[in-house]
Amino acid sequence: MENQVFLIAVAGLVFALLFALGLILGLRLGRRSGRLEAERDLPEILEAERGDAIRRSRAVIGGQLAEQVAPLLPGFPCDPGDARFVGKPIDFVAFPGASSGEVEEILFIEVKSGRAGLSRVERSVRDAVQDGRVRWECWRAPGQEDRESGA
Repeated sequence: MENQVFLIAVAGLVFALLFALGLILGLRLGRRSGRLEAERDLPEILEAERGDAIRRSRAVIGGQLAEQVAPLLPGFPCDPGDARFVGKPIDFVAFPGASSGEVEEILFIEVKSGRAGLSRVERSVRDAVQDGRVRWECWRAPGQEDRESGA
């Protein structure tokens, strides 16, 4: 009887070891198979990502070009000589009428191309202007107070 129990225990141990060995081999083969599959698809994935990067780069360059030449294009909302390029967070601040001697208004201009929308910061600038949260301030550099009066 003790022999049978011992044989069953040994058989169970052998079965467990074979099961563990099979599991380890299966995991290694699966990992290798996955790696080979990923390496096989890698050139196609890289090509697609490169194409996407090129398209995005062209869109950015086109947008930057549009920003720079916008004042010269038909339909720009003011005289190009009255517009000043800022870049961030908006593209232009214009002073319509400044070239003729008197500013009629102050105009904030954001140039967009394609299907681009306003960024969060650009929307907040738009909202601040529309809500009237705009102010004027004259700031004097320290040590410059007396120079204006000629003293």
